[in-house]
Amino acid sequence: MLRPWRVGLVAFVLIGISAHATDDRNPFVGDAKAAKAGEYQFRINCALCHGLGARGGGRGPDLTRAQKKHTHSDAEMFQVISNGIPGTAMPANGTNGQGVGMTDEEIWQIITYIRSQEVKAPAKPVGNAEHGKNLFYGDANCSLCHMVEGKGGRVGPDLTGVAGSRTRAAIIDSVRNPSRRLAWGLTEATKEFPQEYESVTVVLAEGKEVKGVTLNEDSFSVQIMDTSEQIHLLEKDKLRSFQKTRQSTMPVYGADLLSDKDLDDIVAYLTSVGAK
Repeated sequence: MLRPWRVGLVAFVLIGISAHATDDRNPFVGDAKAAKAGEYQFRINCALCHGLGARGGGRGPDLTRAQKKHTHSDAEMFQVISNGIPGTAMPANGTNGQGVGMTDEEIWQIITYIRSQEVKAPAKPVGNAEHGKNLFYGDANCSLCHMVEGKGGRVGPDLTGVAGSRTRAAIIDSVRNPSRRLAWGLTEATKEFPQEYESVTVVLAEGKEVKGVTLNEDSFSVQIMDTSEQIHLLEKDKLRSFQKTRQSTMPVYGADLLSDKDLDDIVAYLTSVGAK
């Protein structure tokens, strides 16, 4: 016969196990009302990085994909939202300065919303990845400015993981209309508001003109990478002129320069890299 204190201890342990098991299951699976509430929480706490509709925002990955890099189950997604991912821009719940700390129930609602937004990949992938790779490093000249897996230029964003953070449609639009939405700067990915790839033209004290993209800027200085990948740290009060523009340094690739088929192949190559 168990003594009263032992009975209490056993009951406490069993309750704890039961509660932990419940915490591993999403209580709102398939609940449309919970998904709607989750959409509201998502807009407040997640959309800054993951974009409206969870389709990716440049800094955070596209969450509408059924295959995710860091999570597979709802329980894993709960842990990522709660605790963040060390070494990345994904913060722990309540520490990113956006929105407020969420309750467990609100996190489950967000997960329910994300699941409701997931789309299935097409049965047959669009584009020829091998041909796209040849174009990227060859005739399309993408690698002059962009890097993939450590190979290529640095004037534009590193595209190694772009297929995980941007939808196929968004990547295509960034090629056809590069100035519509400038990418986040990737030199300090964990900054609350990373520098964008704004174009800048400065004239130095001796009259030399420098064109490139801003890497970092404050009230007194600016760090610029020019089109030759040289980095300049300049004091603003010593410049003859300083002009910024949201016109991307990337040229517009219309269908006359890059066909839809070739662009599909390049996107297929970037997708294949992101899937590794």
